[in-house]
Amino acid sequence: MIKSTIKGIGFHVPDHVVTNDDLSKLMTTNDEWITERTGIKERRHRINRNDAQETTAYLGFKASEKALEKAGLTAKDIDYIVFATLSPDYYFPGCGVLLQDMLGCDTIGALDVRNQCSGFVYAMSVANAFIKSGTYKNILVVGAEIHSFGLDFSDEGRGVSVIFGDGAGAIVLSATENENAGDILAMNMHSEGKYADELCTQFPGSKYGWSDRMRKEPENVTNKEVYPIMNGNFVFKHAVTRFPETMQEALDKAGKTIEDLDMFIPHQANLRIAQFVQQKFGLPDEKIHNNIQKYGNTTAASIPIALSEAIELGKIKRGDLVLLSAFGSGFTWGSILFEY
Repeated sequence: MIKSTIKGIGFHVPDHVVTNDDLSKLMTTNDEWITERTGIKERRHRINRNDAQETTAYLGFKASEKALEKAGLTAKDIDYIVFATLSPDYYFPGCGVLLQDMLGCDTIGALDVRNQCSGFVYAMSVANAFIKSGTYKNILVVGAEIHSFGLDFSDEGRGVSVIFGDGAGAIVLSATENENAGDILAMNMHSEGKYADELCTQFPGSKYGWSDRMRKEPENVTNKEVYPIMNGNFVFKHAVTRFPETMQEALDKAGKTIEDLDMFIPHQANLRIAQFVQQKFGLPDEKIHNNIQKYGNTTAASIPIALSEAIELGKIKRGDLVLLSAFGSGFTWGSILFEY
């Protein structure tokens, strides 16, 4: 029986640290306000908002190099790329093909996933299906974001802009028939598109306008359309409902209980959401890993960054049962349960 096992994992974040105090110089906010509501103390941003080199694909490239090294593989061993992001280098083409070129892979397929905060869970589900069908042997799954170039650092945008950071994480998912190797045991994905406008960026697109509108009537393109908008209380309410549902569904599918779990890695959306879920399931501190305090919400990158960090810190070892769960824009949500 073919298994999908994580052979290597790595992450990369920009060097530039942005603290809550730094943000208080740009907008009316302070460390206490941000920490109380989100748990975030700092995040990483690329220094130059218009940097043409340190792009989303580039962050994915750096994370992928580390994942490949830990897997003991080269770019030529990769059969397929699945790249999750909401902040691509271009509107099109996607980042997957850019990463293929940066790494020097053969002319393999490269797929982009646009499911925002749930993007990495969705990307892993695609890779798992390809592996277990026997289609590919080694798939590079990447979640990467550069939010800092597209945030409104004014009082109008502070409810969103204090939350997000830049970064990337990558996993090499490989096929194996080794009975002692880890495997993806269960997964689920859900969506509820009627709430799309509660967390979105409206412009540009076929609904709210395209580049011709920006060129012809720039004075009528509002900040609300261009920058991300979020109904924070509404999103929080749904997240604390959907997180437990998707987690329990994954455990039930695999015939496992919460007591069997060795580590839970939630999408790093808000520390208060993670703490609510932890309390609901009665998880001890050693069975959950949060790093939003250091990196903010890196959307599709948050789960692979947190997973990679937890492994580096020795919190996860081979054979451990690990649960990944995410909720975000769309609304989309889902979980992956696996043996590492």
